[in-house]
Amino acid sequence: MAPTMVKYGFLPVKRTVFFLCDMQEKCRGEQLYFDEIVETAGKMLQASKLFDIPLIVTEQCPKIYGKTVKELDISHAHGIYSKTKFSMAIPEVGMQLDSLCDGNVQCVVLFGMQAHICVEQTAAELCALGIQVHIIADACTSSSQEERILALQRLKQIGCFITTSESILFKLLGDEDHPKYNDVKRLLDKPHQPTGLAAVM
Repeated sequence: MAPTMVKYGFLPVKRTVFFLCDMQEKCRGEQLYFDEIVETAGKMLQASKLFDIPLIVTEQCPKIYGKTVKELDISHAHGIYSKTKFSMAIPEVGMQLDSLCDGNVQCVVLFGMQAHICVEQTAAELCALGIQVHIIADACTSSSQEERILALQRLKQIGCFITTSESILFKLLGDEDHPKYNDVKRLLDKPHQPTGLAAVM
């Protein structure tokens, strides 16, 4: 896919990586819409399997905050990295990223928490590397709605696409005749719980 198309929001499946940021057990109950975000993130992890899109996962200080929540199947991740840095862009992730997509990653689909800290700092570093970042708004959360919404606004300002899980899935399909269409439709047939975005965006 031509760089111009990436600039306008298209997702080249063979040049895209999914980043799951710090969806950890001890944050349950401290983050807005946590269960709904986990459910949506789970659909995206299934999509990464369906489309064979590499997945990178991080966990912030797992000795303190625990491992990734058990509801999320990350067994297919290319790497699960412990970190203290807020951004996911730690050296180990950078090395992994360089090895994926024949060394030519053009897009990262980013979701997790917290939107105003780890997600935002990750996106900024990826953008600085020339990677187009898509933020799944209905799969990102923060400790307050104000922090979450203002983070999404800042992320848009730095050049990220602020999108939804359903939009990402249809971009990956591109055509109703895609062989994975029915599999994706089954993901979308599951009830989609509101995550508080419609009233404020």
